[in-house]
Amino acid sequence: QVQLVESGGGLVQAGGSLRLSCAASGRTFSSYAMGWFRQAPGKERAFVAAINWNGLSTYYADSVKGRFTISRDNAKNTVYLQMNSLKPEDTAVYYCARRWGTLVRDGAQYDYWGQGTQVTVSS
Repeated sequence: QVQLVESGGGLVQAGGSLRLSCAASGRTFSSYAMGWFRQAPGKERAFVAAINWNGLSTYYADSVKGRFTISRDNAKNTVYLQMNSLKPEDTAVYYCARRWGTLVRDGAQYDYWGQGTQVTVSS
């Protein structure tokens, strides 16, 4: 059974930074692509970023490009999301998810999800 556990969320002022972590259980972490998604109150879940199995390929939503950086450490079974220049509209619950194969933004193509971590950006 795969478990994904996010951490690092919190309250930050606009312009600030946070780094989210997603720790995965199991021995096959390095074989999978990983993604970050977010869901704001009253809105649908939205793609944020994805990274391939070896970290050499990344993919970002236009809304976060240039501000957020996704990375991974396969030795630690962990994927990260460094979030800089945060804006109030970045406020959401952030989820990590796992996918076998290429980088995609469709959450339906990810098979395991974490429980989420709240990020709140004050103006």
